[in-house]
Amino acid sequence: MYAIVEIAGQQFKVSKDLKVYVHRLAVEEGAKVSFDKVLLLDDNGNVTLGAPAVEGASVEAKVLQHLKGDKVIVFKKKRRKGYKKKNGHRQSLTQIVIEGIVAGGATKKKTTKKAEATEE
Repeated sequence: MYAIVEIAGQQFKVSKDLKVYVHRLAVEEGAKVSFDKVLLLDDNGNVTLGAPAVEGASVEAKVLQHLKGDKVIVFKKKRRKGYKKKNGHRQSLTQIVIEGIVAGGATKKKTTKKAEATEE
């Protein structure tokens, strides 16, 4: 079973017990977090697409640690002009582990006019 979920503005394909590095979340280490924006859900070949998200589905995760990514060097130069700029950047990341995927989108029933009339 896997799901495609949007976490902090990025889409990730996740499954149970998978460790993922995402943009920094405003949650302390060891806390549990739930992501409700599940875009696709696959349960052993039974695929559920969301429009735009699958209703009732969520992904449960636990925050392992906050860390910084590798340094990226940005170097700009214009030849024969004496222009050089060097800049570095390290992205703030959060490591999470996926604890479970809750599929609640397939159990929703459609109500008909006959069912509504009998309820009254």
